[in-house]
Amino acid sequence: MDEQRGHGGPPGSRRPGPPGWWRYGPPGRSRWADEGDGTDGADGTEGDGARNRHSWWPWPSTLLLTAFVLAGSTFAEHSQEGERVALDPFARLLLFAAGAVLLWRQRHPVPVVFATVAAVLLYLGAGYPYGPVFLTVAVACFSAVVTGHRRAAWAAMGTLWAGHLLLAHLFHRWLPPAGDAAASWSEEIVVATWVVAVVAVAELARARREQWARERAERAQAVRRRADEERLRIARELHDVLAHSISVINVQAGVGLALLDSDPEQARTALTTIKDQSKEALGEVRQVLDTLRAPGDAPRAPAPGLDRLPELVEQAAGAGLAVTVEGEPPKLPPGADLAAFRILQEALTNVVRHSGSRHARVHIDQDAGRLCLRVDDDGPATGADAGGSGNGLAGMRERAAALGGTIEAGPRPDGGFRVLAVLPLDAEEDR
Repeated sequence: MDEQRGHGGPPGSRRPGPPGWWRYGPPGRSRWADEGDGTDGADGTEGDGARNRHSWWPWPSTLLLTAFVLAGSTFAEHSQEGERVALDPFARLLLFAAGAVLLWRQRHPVPVVFATVAAVLLYLGAGYPYGPVFLTVAVACFSAVVTGHRRAAWAAMGTLWAGHLLLAHLFHRWLPPAGDAAASWSEEIVVATWVVAVVAVAELARARREQWARERAERAQAVRRRADEERLRIARELHDVLAHSISVINVQAGVGLALLDSDPEQARTALTTIKDQSKEALGEVRQVLDTLRAPGDAPRAPAPGLDRLPELVEQAAGAGLAVTVEGEPPKLPPGADLAAFRILQEALTNVVRHSGSRHARVHIDQDAGRLCLRVDDDGPATGADAGGSGNGLAGMRERAAALGGTIEAGPRPDGGFRVLAVLPLDAEEDR
């Protein structure tokens, strides 16, 4: 029923082609212009559909250029009266064809450039006045070069110059206007210079366009790289915060369950530790997530650093791990300070989760512009993971590598496990 209503009207009343096609382009336009969804890309650039709608049918520029060629040739006729053949309907048809064919210059640039050359040579061979008809060849050549058809554009412009050379020096005896003498060679030099200039300008535009395309691609790649680095940074932060806090909570929850009946007071202490640790974890997670909601705003709380090492030791003690610290933390840039704190936090968390030892040693040392962080425990490994993801060591290596440092982790010769981090003292995280 809808189809019948769409073709309503008495028999024979349907018009050939869609109504009002002149407002939207010639028949078949929708097949080209509707390719793609027409939406903008993720990086703010136009999608394929939008580009097609804007570029496949350059109506305004073609109409303006054709009108200019027709009007300019009329003025050229008056200025060359008596020297060249007056414009007649055939001449105006050639001028119109040379301009109208530019409508297809972006879809079929090679046929268009040769078609304009053929129309111009036919126009000149008929003896009509010199004038702005050469602009049609220049525009067609420009489109061919910019779209990558450089050899075709050079060949077409060479054909134009060779054809003009033949018309002006060989065939002028048999072509109108009658009695026309051969053109001077200085005129041919001017024509050759014009041909080379047109192609050179087109080549320059092509080079600039390719450069802009490369720059846009590089900017888009840099944006994607920064986004990936930011995601990795946030993932590391969340992992370090949650892994440490949940490990402490897991241990304290086990203590509380074990002592709930036999020692309620100790169980209460474990539950208090769980409450404090979960509150702190929520605060740090909220701080990380705030950077996602408003990346341009300053953080509400300073990022943790080695100045919070005593707090970290106290949290480990709450999880049943005694930590001995040797050495004084130096003053570090914010990025290095955060990385050092997270590396120590993750190393102590791994001792809590994976080691049977209840004692760990943290050694801090400065040497030759480097900060050395060493965490030792006496083992043995328990094999427990407390629900961990196994990304802690990889996260430590990523943090150290971002600062130009290194991480070494593995069993010690005398038993136990060691994590050794070496960070430059003047390092800033590369973001």
